[in-house]
Amino acid sequence: MAKRRLGRGLDALIPGGSRPNAVESISIDLIDPNPRQPRRSFDVDALAGLAQSIKEHGVVQPILLRRKNDRYELVAGERRLRAAEMVGLVQVPAIVGDFEDRDAMEVALIENLQREDLDPMEEAIALQRLRDDFGLTQEELSNKLGKSRPAIANSLRLLSLEEEIRDSVSRGTISAGHARALLAIGDSDTRMKVFRQVVEKDLSVRQTEELVKSIQESAVATDVSRETSRRPPKDPNILEVESTLRRILGTKVEIKDRKGRGRIQIEYYSLDDLDRILELLQR
Repeated sequence: MAKRRLGRGLDALIPGGSRPNAVESISIDLIDPNPRQPRRSFDVDALAGLAQSIKEHGVVQPILLRRKNDRYELVAGERRLRAAEMVGLVQVPAIVGDFEDRDAMEVALIENLQREDLDPMEEAIALQRLRDDFGLTQEELSNKLGKSRPAIANSLRLLSLEEEIRDSVSRGTISAGHARALLAIGDSDTRMKVFRQVVEKDLSVRQTEELVKSIQESAVATDVSRETSRRPPKDPNILEVESTLRRILGTKVEIKDRKGRGRIQIEYYSLDDLDRILELLQR
């Protein structure tokens, strides 16, 4: 099963057909950074702690490399490599494998996911690159990375947020849970106003969800009030069902009934909002 792959150590990181050689001692001067590294920032204190550990015990787990002409390109293990440089090592233990570009990026992403090293936006950007650069579907990403398809979809949806909100998620000012709650707001101006409220009042994820829900219900109630004033009265039973669906889906729902037959119309305000509604319906 895909989810088991994430807990099986180094062998789980090696794509099929890319069997590595034995551990070698490679000069750090010959190693180039991984241009597909998902991480954009490294915690200085954590890196210093790792450097101290390497100073005392050496590099316990070898890094992964691939050959690039007469040099090597890092595939996974950038924290270990940086920490080794910090303590003055000139060589590091490494496994040199035959990695294609996609394999190298998958391995770098999987390694970071295993260690929970990526912030939510780094993970989303890495998933987007795997999807766009290599044509992987969300289902394929799910199978390869051991994450559920809804988790993949939710991660990618974060990239549709405004830059200020994305930066706030990267810094940890708000969590991915806050960001997902904000995605339910289709209008950008309203979303930014709510985001600033969340930050200023230090709202929890639950409080943010309740705030978003109240805004949606208010907007729906306003729309319904406008339409009701223009139309003849509906069957009270139909109105009750509409109200229930609006409350569940957090959006405008209209039932058009003609003598026991008709249609249900559900509104969405962006593709992200559509994804949110589909997830609710699938539950």
